[in-house]
Amino acid sequence: KLRDYPTLGHVVDFVRERSAAGSVPTEAATGESPEAADQVDEGAGPVHGTVGAVAHITTAPPEGSLEAAGEIPRRVPVPEVRPAVECFLATGVELGNGTRVVICSDVGGVADALDGLLEARGVEVLRLPASAGAVDAAERVADWRAKGRVDGVYWLPASDVEPDETRHDLEAFGAAAGPRVLNLHRVMRALLVGDDPDSPPPFLVSATRLGGLHGYGEEPATAPMGGAVTGYTKAYSREQPDTLVKAVDHPAGEDSHTIAERLVDETLRDPGAVEVGYEGGRRWTVGLRSEAAEDGGEPMQLGADSVFVVTGAAGSIVSAIIADLARHSGGTFHLLDLTPEPDRADPDIVALEADRDGLQRDIFERLKAAGERATPAAVERELARIERLEAALAAIETIEDAGGTAHYHSVDLRDPVAVAKAIESVTSAHERIDVLVHAAGIEISRPIADKTPEEFELVFGVKSDGWVNLMAAVGDLPIGATFVFSSVAGRFGNLGQTDYSSANDLLCKYTSALRASRPDTRAIAVDWTAWADIGMATRGSIPKMMEMAGIEMLPAAAGIATLRRELTEGASRGEVLVAGAIGVLGEERSPGGGLDPGSLDTAEAGPLLQRVDAAGVYQGLVASAELDPSALAFLDDHRIDGVAVLPGVMGVEAFAEAAGLLCPDLHVVAVEDVEFSAPFKFYRDEPREFRVVAHARPDGDDVVVDCELIGERTLANAVEPQRTVHFRGSVRMAQHPPERPTGRKPPEGGKHLGSAQVYELYFHGPAFQVLAEAWRSGDVAVGSMSADLPGIGIAEDRLLMAPRLVELCFQAAGVEEMGTEGRMGLPVRIASVATFDAPVPADGLHALVESSGEDTFDCRVVDGRGAVVVVMEGYGTITLPAAVEEGVLGAFREAMADGGSPDGASGG
Repeated sequence: KLRDYPTLGHVVDFVRERSAAGSVPTEAATGESPEAADQVDEGAGPVHGTVGAVAHITTAPPEGSLEAAGEIPRRVPVPEVRPAVECFLATGVELGNGTRVVICSDVGGVADALDGLLEARGVEVLRLPASAGAVDAAERVADWRAKGRVDGVYWLPASDVEPDETRHDLEAFGAAAGPRVLNLHRVMRALLVGDDPDSPPPFLVSATRLGGLHGYGEEPATAPMGGAVTGYTKAYSREQPDTLVKAVDHPAGEDSHTIAERLVDETLRDPGAVEVGYEGGRRWTVGLRSEAAEDGGEPMQLGADSVFVVTGAAGSIVSAIIADLARHSGGTFHLLDLTPEPDRADPDIVALEADRDGLQRDIFERLKAAGERATPAAVERELARIERLEAALAAIETIEDAGGTAHYHSVDLRDPVAVAKAIESVTSAHERIDVLVHAAGIEISRPIADKTPEEFELVFGVKSDGWVNLMAAVGDLPIGATFVFSSVAGRFGNLGQTDYSSANDLLCKYTSALRASRPDTRAIAVDWTAWADIGMATRGSIPKMMEMAGIEMLPAAAGIATLRRELTEGASRGEVLVAGAIGVLGEERSPGGGLDPGSLDTAEAGPLLQRVDAAGVYQGLVASAELDPSALAFLDDHRIDGVAVLPGVMGVEAFAEAAGLLCPDLHVVAVEDVEFSAPFKFYRDEPREFRVVAHARPDGDDVVVDCELIGERTLANAVEPQRTVHFRGSVRMAQHPPERPTGRKPPEGGKHLGSAQVYELYFHGPAFQVLAEAWRSGDVAVGSMSADLPGIGIAEDRLLMAPRLVELCFQAAGVEEMGTEGRMGLPVRIASVATFDAPVPADGLHALVESSGEDTFDCRVVDGRGAVVVVMEGYGTITLPAAVEEGVLGAFREAMADGGSPDGASGG
């Protein structure tokens, strides 16, 4: 029956059992057998297992390239504002009579509060006490399931803050990990084992106390073991894509009843987000933001005195990274791996390099001669063992060739005594560790129902126990940087990899927590995608499956140099996703992000945007508007070469309105870092739609909303529309409106340039002919605002960013540039623009412009008494290639020459 073989791993087992030729078992195919428990994490992809030959590893590891690394997108997980839960669609979960849910209790009272809320709704609550042991928990749940359908699970143990000693004491860690994550697997497995098509998978809602932002805010993770629960939850969501799955994070001090109410709310609404948090009175999720490694901080200098400690050193990828570090430092390396120290004269290593096929035949004959089953799987396991020896030897020899020193330690990272002994050899010889790389790990992909508790604990333990033992052994020894290997499975969850995802996300949260316990240590976690060229993901069908999933594999040259780049090109720390296209991993769980259409009213935010189309975890808030040049004066009167063009100032307005949709309780302080990349044109005067995509992140006490204005246009003979990002910018928002800065009265000057002369040259129509006059006084160019301008086609009194006053700054700066430099420029950037309510009465408005650099200006719009209405800094232009006729320039030059005593006469 096909239902008995739901995964690729099951199909492989089917073929293996029925084929005389046999096949490579899942563990060997991925290079990760229980017999080799300290294997290296080599960027496994989203697969259950594959069939194929193990890739050959050459003696000389491939070289890394910083240039290649720079070509790969570098993204970091960041908290992003997610609209209130009531703005989203129902999840489909019913909490009422006939619903049966399991509550796995905490010790802090959340379970008691949740129990009361659910029972008041008529839900049958099945309480699993916090003290339940692993076997007891699984047996109780299995018994409940045998008596009827279990609709869902609330997992609450991670809502308790764990003791600090869990981070550096294996016994304490094990005592905390058991009820938090190991029991989670046993419980979910008990609910999924067996064939019951009438019982859909139970929903899973877990609670954590990482701080409300999942450890990604300015404050480090407060209870990092919650990362293991979040990792498991995300992996469960991949296995059950049609089931409600959420990890809901809270600050350490949040009261139990509030947490319980939120868990109920999150169960009933918003099917689009798995990671949700509450902090600062706001709801959050975790998105991705592109950031460069160069952050202006002091980078690490690698040299001959650098001390490296590397776990998982016998993996092919780690061996190549070690070689890269050695070539660029010549330092001392302590290499830790379960693989025994390689013998340089080992004939099998020599044979592997010279004749792999011949070695394969020799192994086959050896197994037969020893009376063992000489299956292809057995041969591949032995080849994998030899390949790890070869990789370890390659790392050692490369270090030595670079003038460095290599110390090899064969050690099981799960053994605290063995790890302490290995690290003691480091601490006895050095007063510090410059770089600690934890790359060890194994991966055995199986669905939850098939993943035994022993397998789960093995995969989870190598990474997690290994880290805890390392931290215990290192003690107070200074560490310059830690670098842990995570993967896309830790960031996004992955099919069949609940244990792997749990361990990786735990390491990411421990990395976050190091900001508090080791503030002088640069703690870095890298979420690798699958590697190309070397490593287990190159084998069998994995590359094809990656291609089908839309996931780009990581070129070895780029991946190898990534660690060196992170250390030497800046001082950044935290979690980094190193991947090209992420395909299915970055897709939204629900169309439109699960947003309830019409729940966010654009009319409340401003008059320009017309509707909200989506609020996704990765796509962000998407708001749009369709504009018609024939109906809107701000388009009809803003034409270049006869083509209507969306004014840049209206793009700034759109950004402010989008920010208001995400944070309606906050005030716009300024719109910053605006880039006008490409004009948004209305060809043939036809209506055209633009979209604003907005992502809101915390920045100290403020929220910054990063925005893009995007247009799509289908060209002739094209199948897909052309997508262009026309404008970019960020909106800074705060609890209080910005304070009005001090200003000065507009100065008088000499020769005045009149409106008629300005618009003989400028392309603006009546609605945008904002300059009445312009003149100069000393270093200041002054432009006075025209009175009685016609309307622009929308409710101007509801606009947030006073577009025509910002336009006044643009045009006054343009006059200054024309009169002093003889060139006409178009807007290309704004460092910052802020607006303030105009005083009453305004007494006339004037733009005061000063040059602040080449093609760059600062401007303030003030009234006749000097009260500031607009502040714009860092306004930059790009010069139009067409030269301006000298006859036209004359009047501009006269007006922008300091005229001395003012006469008040118009230059027109």
